[in-house]
Parts: sequence; structure tokens; C-alpha cells
Amino acid sequence: MTVATLLEQAKAQGVMIATAESCTGGMVAAALTDIPGSSAVVERGFVTYTNTAKQQMLGVRAETLAAYGAVSEQVAGEMAEGALRNSDAQLAVSVTGIAGPGGSEFKPEGRVCFGLAAGGKPTRTETVEFGALGRDKVRRAARDHALELLLQGLLTIARK
Repeated sequence: MTVATLLEQAKAQGVMIATAESCTGGMVAAALTDIPGSSAVVERGFVTYTNTAKQQMLGVRAETLAAYGAVSEQVAGEMAEGALRNSDAQLAVSVTGIAGPGGSEFKPEGRVCFGLAAGGKPTRTETVEFGALGRDKVRRAARDHALELLLQGLLTIARK
């Protein structure tokens, strides 16, 4: 899948996309907007690196952050839903994780949680363990996985 293919599919379906990113710091939105004509599809991107930003910009609940931590499927789900709620998009992807270096026994380096929200559909979340590949490789792998999730989301929307 190429990003251009993703954008063409979204445009053909009349779907606008929003991103909510933490550990990727805007890399998903950048990959989308690197393609000419992406303004027909990319509605907006949120870079919410801190918990405060996640709460203020996306409406992630303090209780969710306290109970599960920023790197969790619960927070990823709320991030994606918040991106939809705070935009005119019909599809949103979120990324939150530990790119490294570092991590802990409970949340190791390379763990990234994703959320995918589409209007009228259940929010999908998942965790991918990329491993301690190094910060750059984890971030690139997370970006690529988020783009793939967006394509899957478009296919789901198309099957209404």
C-alpha cells in the first residue's frame, strides 16, 4: 500500500482523515501531507505528546490516564475518538507508545498502542510490540502501521 493509494481511496469515498499522535510526533500526518492534493482528504492532525495535551485537545479522561497510563489501548481509543469529535473527519487514527530509549518491565520499549475511530462504527484498538529497534525504527514502524490501519478503516467504512 502506498500513501497515495490511501489518499485516492479516501478521496473516492469522500472521507476526511484526522490523526492523533503521541510517540510519532506528527509523522503520520506528515506522511499523508507529503503527497500533493492531500488537502482534499487530511482534515487535521493533533500532536499530543503530554498527558495534558491529550486531555485538553482530545478529551482523554484523567481517570483513564491514571488507571492505564498513556501507553494503553484505552488511551489510544479515547485519542482516536477525541480526534473525530474535535474535527470534521469521518476517520481518525491514534498512536501512543514508547519509542525509546528506555521503557519498563511493564511497558517495554517498542510497545505502541493504536486506535481507529470511524463515525457510527465501534472504535478499534490494538497493541503492537515492535521491540527495542531503536527510536527511529520504532517511530517509522508505528507510522507505517497507522497508515495501514487507515486503509483498513476505509475498507470498513466502504462496507456500510
